[in-house]
Amino acid sequence: MKRLRNIGIKLTPTVFFMIILMSWQYIVDRGIVARYILPSPLDIIITTFRILPELEPHIITTLEEAFTGFFIAILLAIILAVLMDSFSLVKRAFYPLFIVSQTIPIIVLLPLLIMWFGFDKLPKIIVVILVCFFPIVVNLLEGLESIDRDMLNLFKSMKANYFQIFKFAKFPAALTSFFSGLKIAATYSVMGAVIGEWMGGKDGLGVYMTRVRQSFALDKVFSAIVIIILLSLILFKTIELIQYLTMPWMRENK
Repeated sequence: MKRLRNIGIKLTPTVFFMIILMSWQYIVDRGIVARYILPSPLDIIITTFRILPELEPHIITTLEEAFTGFFIAILLAIILAVLMDSFSLVKRAFYPLFIVSQTIPIIVLLPLLIMWFGFDKLPKIIVVILVCFFPIVVNLLEGLESIDRDMLNLFKSMKANYFQIFKFAKFPAALTSFFSGLKIAATYSVMGAVIGEWMGGKDGLGVYMTRVRQSFALDKVFSAIVIIILLSLILFKTIELIQYLTMPWMRENK
C-alpha cells in the first residue's frame, strides 16, 4: 500500500500537467483562442523540432553565459560564506549589502552594464552572477552556522585546528543547505543569461526571442521558452545527481 501511495504521489503532478496540456490543445483546436495569439502544445512541439538547427548557436551562447556566471557565483559564494562564518566583522560588513543588492531590479542594472561593458557576453555573465550568488551564499552561510555546538566543542576539546573543524564538521553539516542554494541558483542561471540577452547581442536565446517576438512568430517564442525550461531542468537534475553521489548518508535515510 505504501508503495502504491508513493507511486500515486509521484504521478499526481504528471497527470495534472497532462490535463493542462490537453485542455490547452482543446481550446486552441476549437478556435476559442486564435493560434496566432496562443499556439497549441502540438504546434510548439512541431516548431521546436523544426527550428532546432536554427536555435543551436543561440543555445550554445546562452549555456556558455549561464555556466560561466554560475561557476563564478559558486566560487565567490564559497569564499565569502567561509569568511563571514570565520570573521563576524566581515559578516556585519557584507551581509547587509547582499540583502540590499537583492532589492535592486536586475532590469534597472542592465542598461548600465551594457553601457559599461558593451553588448558582448560579459554583461550577461555579470547578470547571472548577480542572480545566482545570493541564494548560494545565504544557504551556505546558514548551513555553516547550523553546526551542532556539542560537536564543535568536541572537536575543539580534541585540539582540532580550524581547517580540520571545517573539513570534518562544518562543511559536511552545511552540504544540505549548500545544495539547496545550488539548485535554486541553477534555475536562475539560464534565466539570468536570457534576461541579459534581452538588452541586445549577437546570439543567445534572449536575442532570438526578441527577434521572433517582433515578427509576431509566437510559436517560435514558445519554442524558445520550452528550450529554456528544459535547460534549467537538466541543470537542476544535474545538481540533484551530484548531491546524491556526494551525500551517501542522505541517500541511506530515504
